[in-house]
Order: sequence, then structure tokens, then C-alpha cells
Amino acid sequence: MKKIITIIGARPQIIKSAALSRAIKYNYSSQLTEVVVHTGQHYSELMSDVFFAELGLSQPAYNLKVGSGSHGQQTAEMMKGLETVFEKESPNAVVVYGDTNSTLAAAIVASKMHIPLVHIEAGLRSFNKSMPEEVNRVLCDHVSTLLFSPTLTGVENLKKEGFKLDNSMPFSVDNPKVYHSGDVMYDNSLYFAQKVKEVLPPYELMTLQSQPYFLGTVHRPSNTDRPTNLTSIFEAFIELTKSYPKHLIYLPLHPRTVRSMNLSFSKDFMLKIEENPQLKIIPPVSFLNMIALQQHCDLIITDSGGMQKEAYFFNKPSVVLRTETEWVEIVEEGAAITVGADKEKIIDGVKAMLSARKTHFTPLYGDGKAAEFIAKEIINHC
Repeated sequence: MKKIITIIGARPQIIKSAALSRAIKYNYSSQLTEVVVHTGQHYSELMSDVFFAELGLSQPAYNLKVGSGSHGQQTAEMMKGLETVFEKESPNAVVVYGDTNSTLAAAIVASKMHIPLVHIEAGLRSFNKSMPEEVNRVLCDHVSTLLFSPTLTGVENLKKEGFKLDNSMPFSVDNPKVYHSGDVMYDNSLYFAQKVKEVLPPYELMTLQSQPYFLGTVHRPSNTDRPTNLTSIFEAFIELTKSYPKHLIYLPLHPRTVRSMNLSFSKDFMLKIEENPQLKIIPPVSFLNMIALQQHCDLIITDSGGMQKEAYFFNKPSVVLRTETEWVEIVEEGAAITVGADKEKIIDGVKAMLSARKTHFTPLYGDGKAAEFIAKEIINHC
């Protein structure tokens, strides 16, 4: 029996980990055991605990309860806690997802302790190192033993950085293996899209179907911590309610975004937002509720990397509130457009994506069995 330690810390990682945990439980439980460590990077019940129950996950074996702080402070606290856990558990491998500080901390500790690192979502690049996430994902890739890229673009990025695609066994940090695995979030979207019908009350689904709407999320510091950007985005939302008077705009917002709005906006502008009947600002929603919102909307406006993909999974166009994206293939397919935080570009982007009425979405993210493939390769090579 081999043992892996899975590191989670932010809400998207909890969701992504569900696919691998499910694959292990139903297909490889006699060969692989999983110990889940929550760093506590997201620590409110709404942003973390509720997801375990909803996704059918067991509570983590460890919770480091690190909480918020500067990048350096947060990463250092995580490293201290993770080193203790790794020494106690002696895993065959450490599994990390994406590009958070939790991922970086685990990558550093595992590499220093000579524990094979498995990076799920390897090879993604925005080519903007002013983003902390970009630094985290690059550093993580270069100390990994098994690198699972969800896209061919990611594989090509790794090749350009010097990774060899034809390495032979045994694999190690000096002789890593790069895979085009497909996307675990596609696995999840297929699986949980069916669960939505079983779990959500019929009246909630009927409400979503009763009036057309756009779905928006804003959470990146490059938007929330810059008053000019945040103001421009909400000015665009207000203009869109005028251009599309039959549409609502649902905005499930992180508490940090709401705080930034209160700090950045004048009382008059805030009142203008609150009194607009088409702008529906709501607290963060559960994963299943988010899937329901995505399934029934006409378009998604977001600065989230994950939401861009999920929009594509559900055949929805998206307008990306960033000037670059890791998911370049979605833009190349014509299913998304990057507009940054520019008011006019946001409005024009929405009009362009709705006018295009894209109906064919090329399969880009695998066959819905990425997690099974990843689990099998971990068993074989760690």
C-alpha cells in the first residue's frame, strides 16, 4: 500500500481534490491511501468547511489553521507545519494542485525532504510574473517528479522551459515525467452536474430558469485592491444592466471584495449599486450552487481562472477581467475574450461574445477520467 499526502488550502483545491479522492476510493483503495492536509489558507466555514460536506469528502487528517497574512509569513507558517506532518507520515509522494501559497510551501518542503512531488495542473502559464500565482506554479513545476498538465498548451510550455517529454523510468526530480492528463475539474463538472438535480430544491432551479442573467465574479487582488480597476468593473456592470434590461447580473462576491468596495467606492456610487434591481450581490455560494448558476446563465464575466474553464465545460462564453490567461486555448477557440478592467472593453466584450453565439465547443480537457489516470500513474511511479 502506497501513501500520498494531498495538500489543500483554498476553495478551488478542495474541489479539485474531490476528483482524485473519488478515484482512489472507488478504484484504487487497495493500492493507495490518501492523507489530506488542509493548510487553513481559506479558513471561514463558508469558504472551506461546507465544501467537504457537499462534495462528500472526509474532514482533513490535519488542519494547520495558518489563516491570512503576508505571502512570506503565510508560506513560512505552512512550511513549518508541513515539515512536521511529512516527518510523521513518511509519504511516498506529496500531491499539490494549482498555484497557491499552499502549493508553493508544500513544493519547497517536499523537495528539501526528497519526497516526490506530484503537481496537478502543471505547465499553466500566464507569462506575467507580477502575479504571485505565476511564480508559485513555475517554481512548483521545477521541483516536481510527476507533472500532470490538463492541456497540450501546458505540455508545450514545459517543453519550452527545458522539460524532456521522453524521459524513461525511474522518474525523479532530476528525471521528471510530463503527462497530458486531461483536467480533474472536467471530471468534477461532469460528476456534480448530475448531483445538482438531486440536491438542489426544484424551486431554486426554477428561479434560475425564470429570468435571463449573466454570472460575474471578482476576486483577484489586481482588481479588488486597485480602486480604479474595481470602479471601472462596476461601472461596466451598471452599463450592462442598461444595455440588457431583461438580464440580471448575479455576483457571488468574496467578503474581501465587498470590503474593498466599501473602502474604494463613494457612498453615492455604492448606493447606486445597491439600489440597482438587476445587480444581485450575494455571498459566496457552494460548489453545487455555482454549477447551477453556470449551467443556466447566458454568459460569465470573471477574473477567475477556474471559472473560465467551467464556463467552457458548460458551453458558456466568458469575458475575462484580466489582460492574460493561462487557458489560452479557450480564447483561441473563440469561447472567451480577455478585456482587463477597462469599462469599455468589458462592455464591448460582452456584446461581442453574445453576438458570436458560439455553438460548438471542441473537447479540450480530456474524457472525464483524468483523476483515474493520475492515481494509476502515482501508484506505478512513486
